[in-house]
Amino acid sequence: MNILAIVSQKGGTGKSTLAFSLAVAAEEQDIRTSIIDMDPQGTTKKWYGRRESDGGPEVNALNATQLEPAMPLLRKQGIQLVIIDTPGADTPGVTAAIQVADLCLIPARPSVADIEASAPTVSAIHRLGKPFSYVLNQCPPGRSIRTMDAFRVLQLTGAVASTPLAMRADHMDALATGQGVTERDISSKAAAEIRELLKWTLNKMEGKPHGQKQTRVA
Repeated sequence: MNILAIVSQKGGTGKSTLAFSLAVAAEEQDIRTSIIDMDPQGTTKKWYGRRESDGGPEVNALNATQLEPAMPLLRKQGIQLVIIDTPGADTPGVTAAIQVADLCLIPARPSVADIEASAPTVSAIHRLGKPFSYVLNQCPPGRSIRTMDAFRVLQLTGAVASTPLAMRADHMDALATGQGVTERDISSKAAAEIRELLKWTLNKMEGKPHGQKQTRVA
């Protein structure tokens, strides 16, 4: 069972939309997936309440003390991938999520402010000795100097996913309708980006090469 924690102590970076869209994309590949919602705002749990699909992923709201004991139970249920949606603040829940994670994914918008704001999160991850990677999220659509520059900076400071995600309406539409972007429009650019990010993330957690290529947003 792989455990992915999506962490950032800065709000508004798109942790919840990443969590449920990655989870839906994983389920579409027959990977049994469970989302843990640790954010008091409950964005992912509310998304699940709007969901009409009979299939996965399941969503459970847990606190910091419940998280670690839940992992063996999920493994026993045959869950293959756990995605943890964390609060946008420094809380015991964030620490607990980092502690159980096989990989921490840090979403950041392509701006100096967002990258600088990720420093406390990176420090916490280093302190707990866990692997991590950035993912550029909510990038300007099309080829963007801002995205390219942010990618180069993050390559120097730590790992960064080779597929940035553009700011697209499909993400907000999926949130509103209880879907993942790969369900909302299976042939959309947003869906293709999420599938590629899922592949990159799974390879990273399983130690498989994925090829760090030059970033582009189309």
